[in-house]
Amino acid sequence: MSETRFTQEHEWIRIEGDVAVVGITDYAQQQLGDVVFVELPNVGKALERGKDAAVVESVKAASEVYAPVSGEVVAVNDALSGEPGKVNADPMGEGWFIKLRIANSKELDELMDEAQYQSFVEGLH
Repeated sequence: MSETRFTQEHEWIRIEGDVAVVGITDYAQQQLGDVVFVELPNVGKALERGKDAAVVESVKAASEVYAPVSGEVVAVNDALSGEPGKVNADPMGEGWFIKLRIANSKELDELMDEAQYQSFVEGLH
């Protein structure tokens, strides 16, 4: 079973075997509005937890997407370059950004589970 974890910056990470899929949450895409452009890192790039992983631009603003954990980019969602709206339509599915090979799985323990994240988001209103 895959487990999804969340950051306070509204990224999600889902473990699928030995790879982690990363994207932004539904809350994040709602705050951004219509996504018009996504800039993804190169495959093979080493990402550091909490540092820039990608950029998402909407009609409202440009925003950094941060790496929830450290690791190496093993895949990017090339479909987003032609269809950035997938981030709005299906942020936790087809709107994923990158796949990582996690460097340190203990970093996952510092992220929120779904219930914690929901409480966090409710506290923002």
